[in-house]
Amino acid sequence: MISLPAGVVVILNIFVQSKELDRVTKRLLALPEVKDLHEVTGEYDIVATIETKDIATFRAFIKDKILAIEGIRSTVSAVILYTHKKDGKPVA
Repeated sequence: MISLPAGVVVILNIFVQSKELDRVTKRLLALPEVKDLHEVTGEYDIVATIETKDIATFRAFIKDKILAIEGIRSTVSAVILYTHKKDGKPVA
């Protein structure tokens, strides 16, 4: 059986000013709430998986940490409601 994190898990899509991509990535790497970090093609520049203890903590994280990073233009978030498969294995 796979253990899932307690609290809120969010997929955060991040739009970055192109010349700031490396600097923004370094700042995101330093945040403990950022569990996974991917530079991607397509509509967004960066996709991150965020874990916080609750939605109020996530709100504060976005306001106080993410949007404070110079070079981040905007974000789109999706709260994970349920996980069916993790690390290639079904979740019971």
